[in-house]
Amino acid sequence: MAEPEPLPPDLSALLAGGLPRMTVRVALPDLRPWYGGNVLPGVWSFGAEAPGPHVAVVAATHGNEIGGAILLDRWLRAGLRPQRGRLSLVFANLDALSRFDPEDPTASRFIDEDLNRVWDEETLSGGRRSSELRRARVLRPLFDTVDVLLDLHSMLWPSDPLVLTGQPRRAARLALDIGLPPLVVADEGHLAGLRIIDYARFGAPDGPGVALLLEAGAHWETATVETMEAAGARLLRHAGMLPAAEGPAPASPAMAGPPRLAEVTRTVTARTPGFAFLRPYRGGHVVPHRNTLIALDGEEEIRTPHDDCLLVMPSLRALPGQTAVRLARFVEDQVET
Repeated sequence: MAEPEPLPPDLSALLAGGLPRMTVRVALPDLRPWYGGNVLPGVWSFGAEAPGPHVAVVAATHGNEIGGAILLDRWLRAGLRPQRGRLSLVFANLDALSRFDPEDPTASRFIDEDLNRVWDEETLSGGRRSSELRRARVLRPLFDTVDVLLDLHSMLWPSDPLVLTGQPRRAARLALDIGLPPLVVADEGHLAGLRIIDYARFGAPDGPGVALLLEAGAHWETATVETMEAAGARLLRHAGMLPAAEGPAPASPAMAGPPRLAEVTRTVTARTPGFAFLRPYRGGHVVPHRNTLIALDGEEEIRTPHDDCLLVMPSLRALPGQTAVRLARFVEDQVET
């Protein structure tokens, strides 16, 4: 794999504890027309006469990741309807999304806790209360009817676009079939809690549904929204909900090439406030040699466990308990489709 593009100069400040410059280059439209929904608050669901799967496209699981909300607004204003089956468009964390402020764009990730860490049965059915748990409990009955789910996300730190599939092989097969973006990562999730794609309906080995998490690119960039739309449209075509494309969609260099599957071999969770990479790695970087030192977590050395180690979404300011990076190996024989 080619050496990734160099990072912007301001990211070098991270090694001294700084933050990257954050510029919002997309405008969040007026979403108030969609807050009421037609089946649940913030959820618009449309059925076709022809039978088919129930596909859900989910935006703003994190309220500051506005690209997906921009896309759903675009689709709703265009009157998008499925040719068969049922299509649900979900604005997930409405409360956090409604507080998005381009002058402080990271502040509205959630209200009380991460909506993408609460999807285990004990948490959903337990007595704990939060804004995000209330929303998860509202959405859960809908998700229990979904056959295919696409959760739209974006990234703070520089990285190539990718799809996370969790552990189910059926999810990896679907992501490879769609092929956009071409990097597919089968991962183990987070110690901090289960994501929507890990919810039992989608994440269990024998679950009836399948879910993908698209990391479409940098927060607040036009190209990220376009990647979401291209990948989402390809999924809907794969499900038979849209007519076949008339021609190939243009692709950026990061979106070109045949799909490849990588399997996570280690998920590195920061243990200390002093977790730091030795350099500001970009997501998608491949470290060629086993046992290469890439980070320090207090006195613990973080080294690559194998040759050709793919760094998946390194978080250059990971706090204790947060995922700092996933280390992955390419699977050359892929998953049978």
